[in-house]
Formats: sequence, C-alpha cells, structure tokens
Amino acid sequence: MSRSPTPRRRATLASLAAELKVSRTTISNAYNRPDQLSADLRERVLATAKRMGYPGPDPVARSLRTRKAGAVGLMITEPLNYSFSDPAALDFVAGLAESCEEAGQGLLLVAIGPNRTVGDGSAAVLAAGVDGFVVYSASDDDPYLPVVQQRHLPVVVVDQPKDVPGLSRVGIDDRDAMRRLAEYVVGLGHTEIALLTMRLDRDWPHPGSRPTVADPERLGMPHFHVQRERIQGVYDAMTAAGLDPASLTVVESYEHLPTSGGAAAEVALEANPRVTALMCTADVLALSAMDYLRAKGVYVPGQMTVTGFDGVPEALRRGLTTVAQPSIEKGRRAGQLLHRPPRSGLPVVEMLDTEVVRGRTSAPPA
Repeated sequence: MSRSPTPRRRATLASLAAELKVSRTTISNAYNRPDQLSADLRERVLATAKRMGYPGPDPVARSLRTRKAGAVGLMITEPLNYSFSDPAALDFVAGLAESCEEAGQGLLLVAIGPNRTVGDGSAAVLAAGVDGFVVYSASDDDPYLPVVQQRHLPVVVVDQPKDVPGLSRVGIDDRDAMRRLAEYVVGLGHTEIALLTMRLDRDWPHPGSRPTVADPERLGMPHFHVQRERIQGVYDAMTAAGLDPASLTVVESYEHLPTSGGAAAEVALEANPRVTALMCTADVLALSAMDYLRAKGVYVPGQMTVTGFDGVPEALRRGLTTVAQPSIEKGRRAGQLLHRPPRSGLPVVEMLDTEVVRGRTSAPPA
C-alpha cells in the first residue's frame, strides 16, 4: 500500500524571499508598493509566488500593522436585501460605491436589520473591519448609532437622524420638497387627499402585516425624521390653502414589497372613499398603488391622481408626478465627506437640491 504524498508546506513571505534571495521588504513591495520595484523584478516575484503557491500578504496581518481596514461600513437598518431592491437605495449605494472606488476603498454592508437581535446587530457593528461608517436613514432612537460612535471612527449620516452632535450629514429638505408637491396637488383642486407613507417607527410587526391608518398619537411621535418631515410638508400646503390637515388620511406601510403601495391604497380608500389624490412618500409605493388602481379599473389621472417621491428611473419612465432627488449624488457626497473630511474638523450639513416633476399621473379631480 503506497503512502500518501507528504503535503507541501504552504509558502510564506520568508520562504519566497529565501527562494528569490531578496529581502522580505522587496516581496512586500511587489504587492503593496509596486512603484518601488522594477517591472522585471516584480514580474519575477509574482511568477515565483504563483509557482510556490504563495497567496500574497495576509490582509488581516496587514490591517493590524497599518491599522487600516481598507473599507467603509454602510449601516442600513432595513433588511439587507432593501439595499438591492429599493431603487432609491440602490442609486445611493451606487454613488457611495463610486466614491469608495475613487478612494481605493471597499464597501461593507453591515447587517443590522429587523431580523437580528440588538445584541447580534451591535456585535456586527463592533466587529466590522472598516475605517469609517456611513449611516443610511436610521431612526432618531436607533440603538446602533451609539455603538457606531463607540468605535471612534469617522461617521457620516445620510438623511436621518438629523442634528447628531459631531457628525456630518448629507440630505435634502424633505419638508419643503413635499410641501411644493402638495401645493401643486392642492392647486389642481384636490381636497380629499390620502398620504401613503413608509413606517414611522422602528417597531416591526410580523411579516405581511397589513398597512394601517396612522392615528393622531402615532403621527405625533414618528422616529423617522424623513417621513415626519414629508407628512409635515403636506400639512403645510393644506393649511396654506385653508384645508384642515386633520382631514388627511395617512396610511403607514411596514414593508418595501412590490405590493405594499397597493395594499396601502386599498386601506386608504376604505378609510375615505372620497379620496381623489393618493400622495406617497416614495415612488415604490406610488408605482404599486397605480398597479392596484389599474387592476380595479380606476383610471389615473382621470379618476385618481397619484404622486410619488424620489424620481427613480421607472417612475420617470411611467410619467409619475414626483419629487426627483439626487440619490446617486447623496451616496457620492457621503463617501467624499468620509474620505476627505473638512479641514476644520467640524461637522458639516450638505443639503442637496430637489425638483418637482409634473408628470402624467396628476390632474384636477373628476
């Protein structure tokens, strides 16, 4: 019976240096500082490393030595797939990734969504090998923000929460943008309006929970600043037009599913059958609501005006009346602030411009 061949020992930096009769620094430079070597020498190092099975410098050891992880942590409190399914979030991630690539950094999604316990999420934040964090659209009572700050790394907040001491933020004036959109809707003659909004608090009912009409108490203490400001923008426009803001039917959705807007529209019309305009705090809700109305034989805009918020490509393609915000630029600017913070060392707040897009889904009430 023949013996198994003795496993070949894994090549190391030291054994590669001995094979080539060069210093360890030369081997390291071939991977990390190629400009320090001639092209011929670097090619010989890499070819020999490949022949010997040397995988390259240990990234963990390198990060311990340099105290740099080479990556930015993106903290999103929604389910992880939200980053790849919500068009506005996807654009934001694309902009952030672009800025990371320009800075030679990677991007790490830190999973702390509602399906994890706070203990597990906190452990993920503390263990993330990153050089800084971008916090995307968290509630003002988010339990992970203090954990992020505990790391004593650079942090940039996008959208919310606002006014966190010591942290820079990139966002838009959500209240003003929604007020301008609501002024247009009210100016068309609509007085019976429903607003479909994303969730107002961190609480997460069981999956598949039906959207609900938000009562005054719920509306009085939302912890998501963006949704709160967009609701207030509609209130401002209604008040200026002499309408009672209390007549606004607000329906809260808890999930970002393709059917969420349609389910919310159904609840809104059950609560107030006189509604002639469905305003939405996100395009994904508006597009879903339009699909629901079409299936019910309700014509948009002849029988129902529908508006969104974000200006995602599909919404613009379908002619949705909406607010276009620069989601890609949000990500890009957040990354730039993280990689190249202000020389003053003081936090900054960058407010980006928005545009009301008067599409084909709005018209005077029938």
